[in-house]
Amino acid sequence: MQQSRTDILKAYRQMRMIREFEERLHIENRSGEIAGFTHLYAGQEAIAVGICEHLTDRDYISSTHRGHGHCIAKGCDPRLMMHEIYGRADGLCKGRGGSMHIADIDKGMLGANGIVGGGPPIAVGAALACQARGDGSVAVSFGGGGSSNQGTVFEAMNMAVVLKLPKIFVFELNGYSEHTGEGYGIGSDLAGRTRGFGLPVFEADGFDYFSVHQAMADALEHVRAGKGPCALIAEATRYFGHFEGDPQNYRAKDEVKTLRETRDALLRFRRKVTEAKLIEAGELDAIDAEIAAFIEDCVASARKAPAPGAEIMLSDVYADY
Repeated sequence: MQQSRTDILKAYRQMRMIREFEERLHIENRSGEIAGFTHLYAGQEAIAVGICEHLTDRDYISSTHRGHGHCIAKGCDPRLMMHEIYGRADGLCKGRGGSMHIADIDKGMLGANGIVGGGPPIAVGAALACQARGDGSVAVSFGGGGSSNQGTVFEAMNMAVVLKLPKIFVFELNGYSEHTGEGYGIGSDLAGRTRGFGLPVFEADGFDYFSVHQAMADALEHVRAGKGPCALIAEATRYFGHFEGDPQNYRAKDEVKTLRETRDALLRFRRKVTEAKLIEAGELDAIDAEIAAFIEDCVASARKAPAPGAEIMLSDVYADY
């Protein structure tokens, strides 16, 4: 699928934003200023961006506990995300959601979710709303290998097929279900199992933005043609532990180092576009420097921002009609 020069630069900017955001959180988490668990998305940037570059604010996504990358790719404000993770009153969810519960309904981001397999049923509900409106919008759920074994996901897939919903199930296989290798934890071929529910499956190289982008284009063509739901499966890796503080004793020696050197999504992207003479390396360097400075400023402003007061404890608990 052909992309304009502007689109290519935007995609690189989004991937670099996710990488810089996560790498900085890896450092900041050690300061003790960030409360709660943090699960980093670094290494999987090509999947979130390759998928969300096709979506608009009227399309919905549901995320996982590893949701920062999905949020940024869907258009959430990284500064307000940083403030949220620091628990500040002006954070995206007023400081009450933190890392695992970031949401921005105006952007179609229905929320990160600490429950493994909790997102697909929510996205099925959103897909039902899309179908009822008939405006061509779609709903996408993200999940890892562990979520693919959850009964909630099986029920969501079945319901999406029965109701022929505009819904895409994305499975990001990053090598592990928490601390268990996917080769051990998933007892059958995931693509074959998914097809058994009646879902066409599109597969992509999760280390390659262009592969994911094309697979998502094909998936959207299927869904928006009214043919019902489908799935997209992409393999990548996460560069950090299941959570910050995970000693990762289950990983092979130099596993991450080797993947960073040989299959990194940003390095591969950079090599492809510069060798094809689509973008100059200097332009990408400038983006890198700009985003590094921006994330530095986000952290500085988050440290100084006020914490929420007790008066918001009961706000937004119930919907007002």
